[in-house]
Amino acid sequence: MTTEKAPDRLKVLERIKEYEEKGWFNKDVEDDPPTIPLTPDKCDYLNKKLKNKILTWYVNIKAYRFIEKLMREKKLIVKEIKGIENFEAIKDKGMIITCNHFNAFDNFALHYVFHPYIGTNLYKVIREGNFTSFPGLYGLFFRHCKTLPLASSYTCMKMFMEAMDVLLKRGEKILVYPEQGMWWNYRKPRPTVSGAFTFAAKSNAPLLPVFITMNDSDLIGDDGFPIQEYTVHISPAIFPNPELSVHQNRENMQKANSEIWKNIYESVYGIPLTYTTKQ
Repeated sequence: MTTEKAPDRLKVLERIKEYEEKGWFNKDVEDDPPTIPLTPDKCDYLNKKLKNKILTWYVNIKAYRFIEKLMREKKLIVKEIKGIENFEAIKDKGMIITCNHFNAFDNFALHYVFHPYIGTNLYKVIREGNFTSFPGLYGLFFRHCKTLPLASSYTCMKMFMEAMDVLLKRGEKILVYPEQGMWWNYRKPRPTVSGAFTFAAKSNAPLLPVFITMNDSDLIGDDGFPIQEYTVHISPAIFPNPELSVHQNRENMQKANSEIWKNIYESVYGIPLTYTTKQ
């Protein structure tokens, strides 16, 4: 264990500071591998190919064992879960789960929270490059842990939207990060983009807002920073109004989600939500 702070994390924190000041809230701050475009022959959103079915079964078992190992070693700490009854109230429905994105392990925290109810059946919308370009163990997780990659290809995106509707209507739970890029250990909720709310509105599916707050633990990670303890806040579902258009529902749900996240942030941290953005 080291007390020296990792240079790559310091670089990311500087970039976050710069991007907040410039209002670039949805831009990536990590040095990810260059994105290889997804092609239609690689799209199997509904996991129909036998090879992908086998890999999904195997890799999801491996992935949950990896999560359990992280928990045992206290590299992932879920201190408290608040509002699980809000998930239980709609657990039989297909839903979009929104969550703030601040760590590569934050979706593991949600897997841990929802595992008693749905096992490993949590779908995740991910960026194209994560699916096509990541090597090693994480690449395996990105490709075969019920992930739904966005794509630059129109054909692939058409397949993506059709699959989203099928999955939601058959009762699946789909995690979407509406802030887009991951901002490491960033505690504030960021302005969202419309995708998650469009998916829910188009498929007439409820939206379950989740916001994770954190505090420093007494443990120092391999990167030289305190390992964070997570409190997972699950709010009551937001339902689309059948009397409104998709566009109106998308706007209403997006606004409601942002207000919920803001209220949790201000209540937990005891400070108003403000940004350093220079107008």
